[in-house]
Amino acid sequence: MYDFPKIGTDVIVMMVAAMVLFVVAPIVLWIVWCVKKKEKFTTILVGAAVFFLFAIILEKPIQNVLIFPTAMGLKEHAASQFINARPVLWAFLVGFFPGLFEETGRFVAFKTVLKKRKNRETSISYGLGHGGFEVLFILSINYLNYIIYAVMINNGTFGTIIEQLEAVAPDQVGAYLELPAQLAAFSGLTIFLTIWERIFAVLFHTGASIMVFYACKDKKKFWLYPLAILLHTAMDGILGLSMANVISLSDVQLEAVVTVTGALVFFGSFFLLYKKDKEKGSVTDTSGAI
Repeated sequence: MYDFPKIGTDVIVMMVAAMVLFVVAPIVLWIVWCVKKKEKFTTILVGAAVFFLFAIILEKPIQNVLIFPTAMGLKEHAASQFINARPVLWAFLVGFFPGLFEETGRFVAFKTVLKKRKNRETSISYGLGHGGFEVLFILSINYLNYIIYAVMINNGTFGTIIEQLEAVAPDQVGAYLELPAQLAAFSGLTIFLTIWERIFAVLFHTGASIMVFYACKDKKKFWLYPLAILLHTAMDGILGLSMANVISLSDVQLEAVVTVTGALVFFGSFFLLYKKDKEKGSVTDTSGAI
């Protein structure tokens, strides 16, 4: 029988508030941008849909089968054992998969459904759709799970999950045993750091979208597409190195990695590409309502 610390009502209220914020904030941002710039909301929807397709439907299952087969209910295989025995390779692949799939998703979108939308605002609209949907979809679901677990811990049913896991997936029990203490320690600082990280993650996605947009728009700038993959891989790869204990970074230092990378990618792309685009408003959008 497990005895877990109770989760305070104030903590649960903060979780609910954070979940609502992560749903409402991206939607408000999308509406304000589209109204201010007279952009088509469907460009944002394309960014959201492509993120879901390339990052959730395609990338995660392939990555899990290759690196984390037990998370898919599969047995370890030769490739996963080889990768997991080499922390640096593991960290590189953890960063490379998001970089390859998400940046390729942008490239495919700008070359297909958005190919007739050549005004520079399209790049930012797509980026806001991509980054904003990541916040809305992933964080809101994560916080909903936190709330459900908190309620289960308080009413005593969380121990049942642990007992079931011990029977079918004993290797996953450790992570669940740590969860009650993590939730009990949840604070306003936790929400602040999450919001801070997401702001710069959205800036990164917007900056990367600007880069890939111009890689598609100008053949001479195609190199921006592989550069976006490299930068994405580097940012997530550093986080992967920390997760694999190859390097030791505090939470603040990890946030600093996202902050610096996100800021550099966004402002670099904004001032060197977006602001220098003299064709604003000169191209007629003939793509209809897609």
